[in-house]
Amino acid sequence: MLDTLTFLLEKLFLLAHIKLSSLLPPLGAERGDAPLTRRCDRDEPLPQPAGAPQKFQRGDLLEVPRTLFTHFGIYLGDNRVAHLIPDILPVLTADSRQIQEMVTNTRLLLGVLSKRASIRVDSVEDFAYGAGILLNAMDRAVRRSPLSGEEVARRAERLVGTVSYSLLWNNCEHFVTYCRYGTAQSLQTDKFCEWLKLLIRDQRNVLLTALLGLLSMVCLGISSSTTLPTLLIPFTLWMAS
Repeated sequence: MLDTLTFLLEKLFLLAHIKLSSLLPPLGAERGDAPLTRRCDRDEPLPQPAGAPQKFQRGDLLEVPRTLFTHFGIYLGDNRVAHLIPDILPVLTADSRQIQEMVTNTRLLLGVLSKRASIRVDSVEDFAYGAGILLNAMDRAVRRSPLSGEEVARRAERLVGTVSYSLLWNNCEHFVTYCRYGTAQSLQTDKFCEWLKLLIRDQRNVLLTALLGLLSMVCLGISSSTTLPTLLIPFTLWMAS
């Protein structure tokens, strides 16, 4: 059962965090507004191996591209990184030694489902988990200028502890953008919401959901559990499009 939930969670991460820049115009382009970010105007730097010698400065934003999503953290100095990660264990115990152990997939999954997380401090190696690290790459994507490195690090240190979690509205990217730029923002969430808006506006989906509803009625029979979704979902999409 836990393996199944883990698989479903990975798919949800894929939907919520996958980079959709290749599928979307810059935010605001449809309205003729200036784009909120400049990510599409730059070449993505190549991540450096986690074990490679690097000179991070206190307050640097570290970015770890992974297969399904990107993880973010703030460098505090002395090989320490503050980052937000879903974790159920701080809710269950106050034992700091157990909590400080590396977060397992089970702890992460239960943290996502219970919407609980912790802002914790780990070594650079544990934070990167073998992946390459991008240094301050978001500075070229966000319009706001970064705060001073000391202020960034102090903001991160003040927030260390248990926090609420939301896959879309309070994740690791919101944490680092608040610390470094003064305003919580998630470029990955913004792109996902823009993609979702375009999906809803596409009137072809009204026909598709109607056909799927009719198919479910044919296969499962006519009942309130099949008829109501068949009518309400296409109607809602039609009104929203």
